[in-house]
Amino acid sequence: MTNVVRAALVQATWTGDTESMVAKHEEHAREAARAGARIIGFQEVFNSPYFCQVQEPEHYRWAEPVPDGPTVRRMRDLARETGMVVVVPVFEVERSGFYYNTAAVIDADGSYLGKYRKHHIPQVKGFWEKYYFKPGNLGWPVFDTAVGKVGVYICYDRHFPEGWRQLGLNGAQLVYNPSATHRGLSAHLWQLEQPAAAVANEYFVAAINRVGQEEYGDNDFYGTSYFVDPRGQFVGEAASDKSEELLVRDLDFGLIDEVRQQWAFYRDRRPDAYEGLVQP
Repeated sequence: MTNVVRAALVQATWTGDTESMVAKHEEHAREAARAGARIIGFQEVFNSPYFCQVQEPEHYRWAEPVPDGPTVRRMRDLARETGMVVVVPVFEVERSGFYYNTAAVIDADGSYLGKYRKHHIPQVKGFWEKYYFKPGNLGWPVFDTAVGKVGVYICYDRHFPEGWRQLGLNGAQLVYNPSATHRGLSAHLWQLEQPAAAVANEYFVAAINRVGQEEYGDNDFYGTSYFVDPRGQFVGEAASDKSEELLVRDLDFGLIDEVRQQWAFYRDRRPDAYEGLVQP
């Protein structure tokens, strides 16, 4: 029995200010809803530039509380208006000195379901994230949404298979991976890692990358966002590598059970043999 979920993602260019950036994403969401989408996700820290190209205290100004900050409140209104689930990545301040790279998940009725905080924080040229963010401390939540069970894994997290697996063990059917990655660093991995994770864990993945260059560095964000199914196959074509784009794709969640019965990776796991994987 099929269970087709029409899903959307947005890869966007930076507008220069938060108000216009949020407004632009609202319009993309309304367009997705008109096309029949029931869930949409945005790119990493979607309402700001990718400020982690530099290490400057002025950029703490982009942080806001989750869920009580202005952007998440506005996205809750958007979810109610469009009837879509919305995945909202932002720079979160919990309290003074406690900052996280976070994604809020909002259900189709506008209710706040919870948040994921990025676990793996890079500190390399052009990606100075440890200057801003503490490592995530909320585990690997999977949210029971109007469209099914949805998880989030953020950007650099994608290089670490453990979190992908935990999201699968927690029941994820679709995992959004909002990112900001540039052409020269790991472009060859972009079309390898998320399809491999989708295969290994037998769920759908929405891989979202920013697009274009921004004022705080030389990173050339190359877009090419896509959806991939549990067989590791792209669902439709990937987005442009140069331009802003909204993708809307039909995901047949019935394929998840079909693949899990055929390949049976969860059956054949050996957690009793994996103790060494968690040794420091």
